[in-house]
Amino acid sequence: MTRFSAAAEGVAKRLRDGMAGGVLSFPLTSFREDGGLDLEAYRAYLSAQLDSAPGAVFPACGTGEFFSLDEDEYRAVVGATVEIADGRLPVVAGIGYGWAQALRFARIAEEAGADAALVLPHYLVAAPQDGLVEPLRRIASGTSLPLIAYQRGQVAFTADSLRRIAEIPTVIGLKDGHSDLDRLQRLTLAAPDGFLFFNGASTAEIQARAYATVGVPAYSSAVHAFAPEIANAFFAALRDGDDAAVTKLLRDFYVPLVELRDRVPGYAVWLVKAAARLRGLPVGPVRAPLTDPDAEELGALAKVLDDGLRVVGAARRSD
Repeated sequence: MTRFSAAAEGVAKRLRDGMAGGVLSFPLTSFREDGGLDLEAYRAYLSAQLDSAPGAVFPACGTGEFFSLDEDEYRAVVGATVEIADGRLPVVAGIGYGWAQALRFARIAEEAGADAALVLPHYLVAAPQDGLVEPLRRIASGTSLPLIAYQRGQVAFTADSLRRIAEIPTVIGLKDGHSDLDRLQRLTLAAPDGFLFFNGASTAEIQARAYATVGVPAYSSAVHAFAPEIANAFFAALRDGDDAAVTKLLRDFYVPLVELRDRVPGYAVWLVKAAARLRGLPVGPVRAPLTDPDAEELGALAKVLDDGLRVVGAARRSD
């Protein structure tokens, strides 16, 4: 094994251990009202997030509006995350666009001290399977960071392609956002022992039980970004086999949240950030092209949030 493979295995083990004990946190990025990055607010917000003991933290990914950050802002966000995490849990930074730009972000993340990188789907164009595999090879050749591939949108790997990317010494896992369980089962069966899989569906808790049946129990939780009490209660109920608690949280909170989310494109991030502001968290507005809610939408979100917090015995504001 190469040195990089050994390092990648160490990160994979930390992630595996973390996933067994908590949800995967995808924090929001804090912006000021004028649209500028608010790094001090982000530090305060992230510190509170990490106090709720997630299994790993994924800064500057989809929920963190990676697509809206320039390279200097990205460096600041990842660096602050590494500093605040202080080795307590793995830090996996988002990278993306074409492979050349993704590699620039990967090198920034590596310099900032991230443990690994999540390779977000490439920009816009559809591609054959060879074209999906090659960017991972090129990124891996230019950084020592362990990589997690992310299939979503125009990126969908076959079992053969999964075998090929798993041969890259620093590719340690795959995050799935397609929710095609037939395809996903084929991928898990094609993967070598120890290869990591993540449920990356939007509001992943809705499909967590289904994903677990094909061998993918770990999931990312956007809800953790604004209501870690709810996210942690759901994780514990699912882990402990408390079907009644899982069903109640799904019925009273997660399904209404998804129904609200599906009304308008971009709500997957809009809802999360607006809910965080309802709780007094210092995250600020979203950046264009996303938009913030109107009064009616915010009222509907507040009701869903209050219902979920009531189920777990928590209050909207702690002050």
